[in-house]
Amino acid sequence: MPAPLPPPDADGRRAGRALAEVAYRLGDRCDREGDLDRAARWFRRAAETGWPGAALRLADVLGRLADDRPESSEVLLAEAIRWISRASDATSPAAIGLITDTLNRHQRLAARRGGDSVTVG
Repeated sequence: MPAPLPPPDADGRRAGRALAEVAYRLGDRCDREGDLDRAARWFRRAAETGWPGAALRLADVLGRLADDRPESSEVLLAEAIRWISRASDATSPAAIGLITDTLNRHQRLAARRGGDSVTVG
């Protein structure tokens, strides 16, 4: 009698984790090489599978992209906040620092807009 095959989802999870790890490592390499667009794509793929640390790395890269692209910074920062809030380690010191950096970026964006702000009162 042949040996029973492992459940298909066990192999699928193993393969998914391996792909997530590869995506995370590629994101890291692209980030170190300064290719933030590609880094964001790879970190996003890793974060979508729940790879540890990927959501925070993606948020960091999105924040730096926002610094370089004022015309799309609001969208990039909003996505960064969403990933920070979904991160499993959102209360770690690194995450708190990233939240602070993202809020500072929002303030700089608002200051650049200047006249676009609404006065309450």
